[in-house]
Amino acid sequence: MARTYAVETFGCQMNVHDSERLGGLLQQAGYAPAGSAEDADLLVVNTCSVRERAAEKLFARLDRFRRRAPEERPLVAVTGCVAQQEGARIVDRAPIVDVVIGTQALAMLPQAIEEAERTGRPQVDTNPYDNVSFPLGVALRGDPVKAFVTAIEGCNDFCAFCVVPYTRGRERMRPLSEILAEVSAAADEGHREVHLLGQIVNHYRAPDADCDFAGLLERVQNVEGIDRIRFASPHPRHVTRRMIEAIRDLPKVCKHLHLPVQSGSTRVLARMRRRHTRERYLELIDEIRAQVSGVSLSTDMIVGFPGETAADFEQTLGLTEAVRYHGMFSFKYSERPNTLARARMPDDVPEPEKARRLTVLQALQQRIQQELHDAMIERTVTVLADARSRRRAGEYAGRTSGNTVVNFPGDSTCIGRLLDVRVERAGPNSLWGTLSPADEPPPAGGGRVD
Repeated sequence: MARTYAVETFGCQMNVHDSERLGGLLQQAGYAPAGSAEDADLLVVNTCSVRERAAEKLFARLDRFRRRAPEERPLVAVTGCVAQQEGARIVDRAPIVDVVIGTQALAMLPQAIEEAERTGRPQVDTNPYDNVSFPLGVALRGDPVKAFVTAIEGCNDFCAFCVVPYTRGRERMRPLSEILAEVSAAADEGHREVHLLGQIVNHYRAPDADCDFAGLLERVQNVEGIDRIRFASPHPRHVTRRMIEAIRDLPKVCKHLHLPVQSGSTRVLARMRRRHTRERYLELIDEIRAQVSGVSLSTDMIVGFPGETAADFEQTLGLTEAVRYHGMFSFKYSERPNTLARARMPDDVPEPEKARRLTVLQALQQRIQQELHDAMIERTVTVLADARSRRRAGEYAGRTSGNTVVNFPGDSTCIGRLLDVRVERAGPNSLWGTLSPADEPPPAGGGRVD
């Protein structure tokens, strides 16, 4: 009987895709998926260190297995950003860990497991390797509709608050030929939507062709079988006219742009080393909306960055009100290892004040989202159905081109299809509606003619 594995994932879309690749590698090495982490012979914890207490979450998770009898414990591997950041310190603190693999050494996981079992000693590999992308066909995709495809690894920007350049390494562009081959393979497997990934995805420049990010979108547009193209995350200072025109003109590219601003204060942005101002960001928003009709925008925002005053925070609220985002990921600032902010900037905004500012910002954003969603009631929108509801039997969900979640009554035949839904009610985070008559599922036991 094949030995079994389980992968637990914390963090961003890049980590989710890394876990898909790790799953594929382990199956190639002869492992089979376990029913649960508790039943697995091998547990892989794929970690994220972007937010506060990431390492503590890892050790809390590992502590559950430490309490087991030695003969009942799985082999334990820690991968991802915390692994890259902490290295052998993970083994020092949690001796039940057998393998630690950094972000640029993920392909070495099967060999490291084999060596740990052979020698009985923990294996730690946080080295960079030249062959940063995995061979075609290794990713074991967990989503039947969406496929993540990496375009760039690493980052060269070194924003003052961000640990990514220290955990993911310097920027490395993936060959265009590899990206297109993986997108084509995903389409052949039945995936209808592709997500191009990179820490600053719109800085892409192909190392094997004369192709910028707009050119990459154009080439993915030509892949048969793909209905929608999304990407994350771009940086405002790398948004070009060609990129805006590609979003406007390419039918498969979704009319949604996640454009992290991080603060509404030019003074705070300078301290963050974001290299854009409030004024330039708002000009860019105007350019995008003038070119791309009906585009929806989302962002990332940090409150309580070192030195942020009450006036700076009011500028963040003012920018949020002016842009009227369809979505926002907002966080309290927390110190991250190795970053410029931790080294040079006292964390001087009291924790209660950070929490208050976050609550005020999130309340404003929820109001804006509710207003934007209320305006969609009685409209018919096209969604790509991608999931069964976790809360209601017989309900399914999909996303509009603008990335709004829409729930509707349906059945499993809806998954992976573009459907028209008439919106009937709205909440701040999603919409509810009914399928158009042409898209309604057939009665139970009946056939369907498309």
